[in-house]
Amino acid sequence: MDDVRQYLDTVLESIRAFSVEFASIWLPIQLGLLLVAAAIAYGCKVWIRKHVHFAARLTGVPPIIRQILLAVTVNLPVIIFALVTAVMYQTMLEVASPARVYLLNIATSLATAWVVISLFAALLRNHFVNRAVAITAWTIAALSILGLLGNTTKMLDSVALPIGDVRISPLLILKTAILLMVALWAAVVFGNFLDKRIQHTTDLTPSIQILLGKVVRLSLVALAVAIVLNMVGINLSALAWFSGAVGVGVGFGLQKIVSNLVSGIILLLDKSIKPGDLIAVAEEVGWVTTISARYTLVTLRDGREILMPNEDLVTQRVVNWSHTNSRVRLEVLFGVSYASDPHKVRKVALGALEGIPRILKTPPPHCSLLKFGDFSLDFALRFWIEDPINGVGNVRSEVMFAVWDAFKREGIEIPYPMHDVRVVNGAGSLDAGLETKAAQSM
Repeated sequence: MDDVRQYLDTVLESIRAFSVEFASIWLPIQLGLLLVAAAIAYGCKVWIRKHVHFAARLTGVPPIIRQILLAVTVNLPVIIFALVTAVMYQTMLEVASPARVYLLNIATSLATAWVVISLFAALLRNHFVNRAVAITAWTIAALSILGLLGNTTKMLDSVALPIGDVRISPLLILKTAILLMVALWAAVVFGNFLDKRIQHTTDLTPSIQILLGKVVRLSLVALAVAIVLNMVGINLSALAWFSGAVGVGVGFGLQKIVSNLVSGIILLLDKSIKPGDLIAVAEEVGWVTTISARYTLVTLRDGREILMPNEDLVTQRVVNWSHTNSRVRLEVLFGVSYASDPHKVRKVALGALEGIPRILKTPPPHCSLLKFGDFSLDFALRFWIEDPINGVGNVRSEVMFAVWDAFKREGIEIPYPMHDVRVVNGAGSLDAGLETKAAQSM
């Protein structure tokens, strides 16, 4: 508590000194000059926005350089303000001592610190993280410029809550949060870089590439957390209670999450499903787009995207059309009239497939007579394709159109069901026993 009182006394003393200086002529002069510098910066901002279009001129510039240049344009008023106040400060030093124009020096230092920090923070693409890092770093710089950083640090460290061997204070929390933010950002950036290098390694299968990328990222994040905890003086053994809490959480409510995580690792290890495969699960057919830690993204043929839990792909029956062999046999069923020659039907049906480019020559198509049906001779036309990823329903449709056109040319009839209906006069009249035939389509 003594540190808190000392810090408050320092702030009050600074306020009193400021009020005393306000009575002198130099403080109003500095405040007026700062207002003039702010007006000049605002006027330049309005003129630049009206006459200069930076976004259109940065087309084709590399992303990182473009991001930094955009940050410069955003902070251009602050840059102008810092330059104007710096010129004013150097000019005022010719007629006054540094103590009488210290406010201009502080304003210049604060504006310069904000510009430098903003340009470095522009490398962070996440807007929230960008702003959080910029504000935090500038606050620390401002306290240092004002000479309050040491007292603020002592005050934040004076209030603490001991938990075991760990002394939790506001200063420790702030340091841990800042270091974690920086360390995790560095881990994510480095992990993305390594992941891109792994994805361009042609010697690895897609499943192994994804698995290695995830392992590298998780390892870097865990390493970053361990380094930060060690830097702030927290013993990792003190977090043993946390692992127990995680175990209880897994037992009560996180079974599905952990199951999906483990299932995702299994899918990547056993190579049963990989990005680009055409799969069918629960009557849904689509292409595997992404395998993440918790779910697998499947894009259906109509454009919809399903986030399928990894556990379902491990425990349920999954049809993988392109697991080890991309060749797929398709079947088209049809029937012809009993008046047709079945040998001619088979020849015409096989001939109809010759003009369809996606049907393979080897193994050759085959047409089989399945059975003698009630109304027709039933056939099965079987053929092979090697690109199911381009769709299978469209091939079937093309085959049926080709067979229909061929049958029309050759006069082969595709029958429709016929039923005999017997009408009996129950009154026993002369019409009794008269039989009529009526056709009824199914």
